[in-house]
Amino acid sequence: MSEEIIPESLDGERLDRVVAFILDISRNQAGNLIDEEKVFLGGELVSTRSRKVHTGETLKVIYSDEEDLSGPIPEKNIEIHVVYEDSALLVIDKQAGLVVHPGAGNETGTLVNGLLEQWPGLVNVGSVARPGIVHRLDRGTSGLLVVAKTQKAYESLSAQFSDRSTGRRYLALVWGQLGEESGSVDAPVGRSKKDRVRMAVVSSGKTARTNYQVDQRWLEPEVTLLKCKLETGRTHQIRVHLSAIGHPLVGDELYGGLRDSIELTRPFLHASFLEFDHPTEGTRISFESKLPSDLKQILDSLTSGFDAE
Repeated sequence: MSEEIIPESLDGERLDRVVAFILDISRNQAGNLIDEEKVFLGGELVSTRSRKVHTGETLKVIYSDEEDLSGPIPEKNIEIHVVYEDSALLVIDKQAGLVVHPGAGNETGTLVNGLLEQWPGLVNVGSVARPGIVHRLDRGTSGLLVVAKTQKAYESLSAQFSDRSTGRRYLALVWGQLGEESGSVDAPVGRSKKDRVRMAVVSSGKTARTNYQVDQRWLEPEVTLLKCKLETGRTHQIRVHLSAIGHPLVGDELYGGLRDSIELTRPFLHASFLEFDHPTEGTRISFESKLPSDLKQILDSLTSGFDAE
């Protein structure tokens, strides 16, 4: 751990530059520490690299000399389904079970490890720990994910996800019957105080809004297929929001969705649609992904279904 008082000579400088200077590491390594929520100013966590520091502030960094900040290593034999590629970006159709980037308990075998093997230039794009990654999908979630291949594309795509101008839709099968054909869940999402592995609706959480529309209903068992549209992109957002209103995702063990009547070993959640402005051409582009076989088989096995009116 390092703790310093910001001197007058560094007043007004960017946080990533200051961390790099004080710890004598590269700016990318400093940015990685910020991204990994290891940097504090005045006792408060700071997650913005460009945040300006001020004289007299206390800078605290959770860091050790032994810590490896060199980033993920390239790995072969990681299956990556590319649905679109050009000089600026990749669009991936991620399979369930694949972790997007290294983290606690998943240091290797991730999408990022595989990407670096096939596209080594990604090492210079964005975060050291998550090169090229501008948004994520949970391990158990399948579907569309865009990856930036250049820093310009990274900044453009990151800004679009930040200002919510991207379009993202998911297919989700939930337990029970929703009273209305469409609706929204507008509730802040943050780390659960009872279980740090789980997210939850908490007053201190970040603003989160999920819109949904009923696509089809079934009576035996009683389940509903929803089309969900994200206005924000919080960790586990759809899973938390739907569980909070009493309709957890089928197969979602973490949020109460395991039932004997449907055997599924991962949450029934698929990122089926992705839309954004191309970072260099400016045109609006969109992609669609069909349900993978494991989820399609679940729907095919259901009886007494009827389409939403």
